[in-house]
Amino acid sequence: MSDFDVAVIGAGPAGLSAALGLVRSRRTVLLVDSNRPRNAATLRSHGFLTRDGVPPLELRKLGREEFEGYPGANFHAGLVQRVQHDADGFRLSVRGIRGSSDLEATVGNIVVATGLIEKLPSVPSLRAWYGTDLHSCIECDGYEKRDAALALIGESGDLAERALLISQWSSDLIVFTNGSAAVTPAEQAALARRGVQVERRAIADVVGERGRMTGVLLEDGETIPREAGFVRPEWTPAIDYLDGIGVRLDDSGLIAVDGLGRTSVVGVYAAGDSTAPGPEQLIIAAGHGAQVAAALNRDLLGPLL
Repeated sequence: MSDFDVAVIGAGPAGLSAALGLVRSRRTVLLVDSNRPRNAATLRSHGFLTRDGVPPLELRKLGREEFEGYPGANFHAGLVQRVQHDADGFRLSVRGIRGSSDLEATVGNIVVATGLIEKLPSVPSLRAWYGTDLHSCIECDGYEKRDAALALIGESGDLAERALLISQWSSDLIVFTNGSAAVTPAEQAALARRGVQVERRAIADVVGERGRMTGVLLEDGETIPREAGFVRPEWTPAIDYLDGIGVRLDDSGLIAVDGLGRTSVVGVYAAGDSTAPGPEQLIIAAGHGAQVAAALNRDLLGPLL
């Protein structure tokens, strides 16, 4: 017999929602989390019904308390180092953190909800403004930046599409490609028709004073005044611990799943940002977690006939 019916790895909205659904289905659930969320620098999260404006860490705290209120709920503060196939399902090796011990556990099934690792463009002070004046989620923070003089900084092929979306909230937007060819001439012309400028020169830094962003400094010495904006990171799933069990990834490097979160490995499910389309609003990630929990619980019952 395995130690737990299910291990949920990651206690963001997707993982917490999955863990809650499963423990309410009377499954024994091990929830493992390192409390190092990608949105740790964000002061307020938005768009989560009844919790609009709540600090992300507070949302996680409330979710964990709800989960731990049920029989069968087990939380462990740690980092999953390795997942291996086992006679009873899978064996997890967990390195304990914040006073928790290391843990070896066997589980029948796994829900992967560890989200993404993000790499920001190579601009020295970008991280200092990230989560306050600069954000990555347009739907999450666009309203708070409405009518401001905005920058969009990035080097990816979807930059023009993201600029189009931002233009819903501000008519004063400049796209900074940092010397890359991220925006095509045709896209630049289309953005110009909407009043969006494209700045192709390389960026030296993002500058500010008194704790507020004031502009984007270019390598040629010119500073273009900007009050706030958005950045487009590179994202990769945080799933090194799955290397030994052969979970299939899609062409974008995200975990390939079916419509209910099943991966290519029987007994392994995934929810949230580590699956297509990648980064998403917290409430959407929570919905995916609930959907995966329902599918997994049904799968554990086996066929009716």
